[in-house]
Amino acid sequence: MIKNILLDMDNTILDFTKAERVAASKALAAMEIQPTDELLKRYHQINEEQWRLFELGELEREQVKVRRYELLFDEMEIAASPRETAKVYEGLLGIGHYFMDGAVELLERLSRAYRLYLATNGTSNVQKSRISSADISKYFQGIYISEDVGYNKPDKRYFEACFKDIPDFDPAETVMIGDSLTSDIKGGINAGIRTVWFNHEGKSRDDSIVPDHEVYSLEEIPGLMGRI
Repeated sequence: MIKNILLDMDNTILDFTKAERVAASKALAAMEIQPTDELLKRYHQINEEQWRLFELGELEREQVKVRRYELLFDEMEIAASPRETAKVYEGLLGIGHYFMDGAVELLERLSRAYRLYLATNGTSNVQKSRISSADISKYFQGIYISEDVGYNKPDKRYFEACFKDIPDFDPAETVMIGDSLTSDIKGGINAGIRTVWFNHEGKSRDDSIVPDHEVYSLEEIPGLMGRI
């Protein structure tokens, strides 16, 4: 029986892809760069690649913030400051929020039956600002932002730090739910807890990372929790 649910935030509860696009568009415009669809799409791809390297321990957080713009500007032959653009972008990213479809309803339902814990990678000040804007802290017994914890998903030490804060913790009663195979699902597997992959984009699965369960919408989760 599940008692503890660790929930990812970005692209699970809050729509990070939309927030990223809005913030990147405004940051580029502030640098007097036309934020075309092509440019924003390429930024998104480069950004994902850099965070993947971060998850693997090949880049530091501060490197990611600037490197994504260095790579973008070099590739597109744009004469602008990557460091200044990154600074503007980060400030904009922390403003406002966008919910994933069904997220508020999910939090309302799960918080009445389970102990919820928010488990998110990301920059502390940005994540805290978005959490405050969305007014979701009231649903959680604990909030664990990787920059504050000192480790990042999928590192087992990140999860161990979370577990120490959970009263009467039992891994058999705990599940990790998130949209990222390499961060949330691999992390949950590393930590010895059950996993639910929120595959809202219908992606093909990496056979090297196998979740215990897979859902395609947030509406599926409460019913699934009652069965596992």
